[in-house]
Amino acid sequence: MKSLLAGVLLVSSAGAGCAAHHAQAERLQVMRADSRPPTQGSAENFTGTAVIKPLFPSNEHRHASGAHVTFEPGARTVWHSHPAGQTLVVTSGTGWVQEWGGTKQELKPGDVVWTPPGIKHWHGATATEGMAHIALQEPVDGKVVDWMDKVSEAQYRN
Repeated sequence: MKSLLAGVLLVSSAGAGCAAHHAQAERLQVMRADSRPPTQGSAENFTGTAVIKPLFPSNEHRHASGAHVTFEPGARTVWHSHPAGQTLVVTSGTGWVQEWGGTKQELKPGDVVWTPPGIKHWHGATATEGMAHIALQEPVDGKVVDWMDKVSEAQYRN
């Protein structure tokens, strides 16, 4: 059974009382696409052209933040890790992901990548096709990523 309370749609369940309490304190939020301008990925953290479109920040109730990242052909991150891990959801194109010391793996739309905390890796487009993904991560002591060294051309091509 569904009910509408204070303009927020709540699903009735055992936890509905808790949801009703939060609905009185906060309201449903819509963050319009044009209110979150994209930024160019820095040359320090990316090779090639990558565009980062923020989706949502973390807050007191939602610890994760999200971004939609678009890589042009040949574009990729530098080697990096995430203190709380990261989930990627590929939305378009063809990409690659590689864990340090591991085999490069191809990514297609709908693929989901989980990178555990502290695992050194990179991800990006293939040499001939762009790729986009949604990146979800949580902060540890205010930090969501530890950037490292660039992926060499030899590492990228092999």
